[in-house]
Amino acid sequence: MPSQTEKKPQKQWSLQDFEIGKPLGKGKFGRVYLARETKSKYIVALKVIFKEQIEKYRLHHQLRREMEIQTSLRHPNVLRLFGWFHDAERIYLILEYAHGGELYKELRKTGYLTKKQAATYILSLTQALTYCHEKHVIHRDIKPENLLLDHEGRLKIADFGWSVQSRSKRHTMCGTLDYLAPEMVENKAHDYAVDNWTLGILCYEFLYGAPPFEAESQSDTFRRIMKVDLSFPSTPYVSAEAKDLISRVS
Repeated sequence: MPSQTEKKPQKQWSLQDFEIGKPLGKGKFGRVYLARETKSKYIVALKVIFKEQIEKYRLHHQLRREMEIQTSLRHPNVLRLFGWFHDAERIYLILEYAHGGELYKELRKTGYLTKKQAATYILSLTQALTYCHEKHVIHRDIKPENLLLDHEGRLKIADFGWSVQSRSKRHTMCGTLDYLAPEMVENKAHDYAVDNWTLGILCYEFLYGAPPFEAESQSDTFRRIMKVDLSFPSTPYVSAEAKDLISRVS
């Protein structure tokens, strides 16, 4: 019997361990499939990444960092990465399956969320980000497309492609324009506060149906973010307390 100090050997996965089901989505570097582990019948999402694409865009370091960070995180509102394996042409990530799909699609379907839904998601996201920040992990690309829902409607942070694990401030500009904090737009050093900024942005988008600094052109969006040019439409109705919260976080 192994002693407590001995590590249990990690399972070496291969494609033979899975039955592949329907495609769930497609990205720039590969595809995601529904899959079932043959022995346990456990349902997962299998993200298939083409090595050729990783080499073309020189993303080896970024992908390794994403895998290491996501594997180390254990929180009910963070999508699990159970493991990975590779063959000659592809890298496979074994991910927790979020049955409800992207929160982005939910938002597009309904336009905006109820106060109760918005509050539930913001609380879950806050708890998940607090956990990540305690582990010195900054996500840096929080947006509705990277928030998934499981079969119970529980929110899960996904896609740690831009994440870093660091105690010091960072300088790389990354993420998605509508959700960028002013210090990122201005190319200044940044820390976990850039994730907290997105809480205000998402709270606004959940209640109004669009991000607050959206504009006709990229340069106008940049300008509005830098000025924190925040305005609240008269419809739909949003309480003064919610507006105050958004103003404090943004």
